[in-house]
Amino acid sequence: MKAAADLQDPATLKFQFNPKLGIDNPVLSLAEDHDPSDPWSLERPRFCLLSREEGGSFGFHLQQEPDKSGHVVRRVDPGSSAQHQGLREGDQILAVNDNVVEHEEYAKVVRYIRASGPRVLLTVVARHVYDVARALHGDDAHLCPALGPGIRPRLCHIVKDEGGFGFSVTHGHRGSFWLVLCAGGAAERAGVPPGARLLEVNGVSVERFTYNQLGKKLWQSGEQVTLLVAGPEVEEKCCQLRMPLAAPLAEGWALPARPRCLHLEKGPQGFGFLLREERDFNGHLGHFLWEVDPGLPAEKAGMRAGDRLVAVAGESVEGLCHEETVSRIRAQGTCVSLVVVDREADSFFRMVRLSPLLFLESTGAITSPPNAHVAVPIESLKAQLEDAAEPRLPLGSCQCSLYPGPGGGYGFRLCLVASGPFLIISQVTPGGSAARAGLQRGDLVLEVNGESVGGDGAQERLQQLAEAKPPLCLKLWRGLEAWVPPGSAEDCAPSSDQL
Repeated sequence: MKAAADLQDPATLKFQFNPKLGIDNPVLSLAEDHDPSDPWSLERPRFCLLSREEGGSFGFHLQQEPDKSGHVVRRVDPGSSAQHQGLREGDQILAVNDNVVEHEEYAKVVRYIRASGPRVLLTVVARHVYDVARALHGDDAHLCPALGPGIRPRLCHIVKDEGGFGFSVTHGHRGSFWLVLCAGGAAERAGVPPGARLLEVNGVSVERFTYNQLGKKLWQSGEQVTLLVAGPEVEEKCCQLRMPLAAPLAEGWALPARPRCLHLEKGPQGFGFLLREERDFNGHLGHFLWEVDPGLPAEKAGMRAGDRLVAVAGESVEGLCHEETVSRIRAQGTCVSLVVVDREADSFFRMVRLSPLLFLESTGAITSPPNAHVAVPIESLKAQLEDAAEPRLPLGSCQCSLYPGPGGGYGFRLCLVASGPFLIISQVTPGGSAARAGLQRGDLVLEVNGESVGGDGAQERLQQLAEAKPPLCLKLWRGLEAWVPPGSAEDCAPSSDQL
């Protein structure tokens, strides 16, 4: 075998040579350099592979503009993963992982990003390029490159047999590794394709590994190992599209565990389980299911004590507080769809740094209903606030101070009503910071941190509000909901979502 050559500085290394294909191939952290002084240097779609720590964010805000299609990056936090991977303010998001979202609803795009877990691959293009394409081709304009059916990297879990893992490793002069399979061996049975390029071992990129480091990593894996690989066809296609061979695009092969979708119909004695927010054996905070009563709907649906709740109606609950999660379950009524993982599955997906939701078996039953981003109807929301004995602001002018919750948000959405123009509270998340302070749907925002936000320039002030540092001091006028003009929802733009 060849000795491993030194890798170039990752900041300057843009392509790696594939001796099997005879072409330069993009590395995982592909982020092409562009001349910021040339607005047309961003004319091709770009790929941004973002990562985040538990409880953190990717470092950008997403907004859908009023009377315009598409999903626009409105702010990129300095020093964040989004900034390091080349995401820019004004970029139009075309795809989230393998989901083309050019013509999807805003709420679904946010849901895709949040459900992606620790890593997400965004396909973006500069907004001016998108606008020109739409002007030339209308709604039929499709700028997003896509992989074909089955053309995906593979996440393969291999268990040793009498022949070991069933592969050997060869490598090129720049450090890339390829697998040579043993016919009928463990790797082949686990779905590793012939001539596959090795990308990750147990969730760790081997892009900068030496041959000896890779050997040590495989030895430390013990009797089983999970590899992210890409076959020659996938590698060639990604090279043509200049798309990184990213883990969030992967298909699961022979995985040791998968998430489970449970469908519960409430009985006379309820669902029959208890939800607790607590830390697991590794110190990770999550929502866990306990006290599963025998014979009741939860047990019949397959729930097991100690399962961790991943999603409600297909929407991730990561980063939500206990009250928000309970509210989302209650908002589903008597029929609830939950996605859960047991301890083994939870440990596995944390190791490979991917969301269990990326590997959920296809089913229409977990799809969120229309307008799923509205957590509960306003009547239900008011009842919950009253039941919780949380403060209710009186009619007329009033003030309150808000601090962000665990997920970084304040727990409310804003609408810009163009006929005013003025800003109103369009949604309040039950149990969130805004709900605890007494905000209600329909409250008119008069001032933010002492600055007036009404009248001309309301759109710019909406952006300033999204960027304001905590605490957020609001001056409100109570009682607007009754006279919000019909059709004003079409004139509204939600405040940007932090992602």
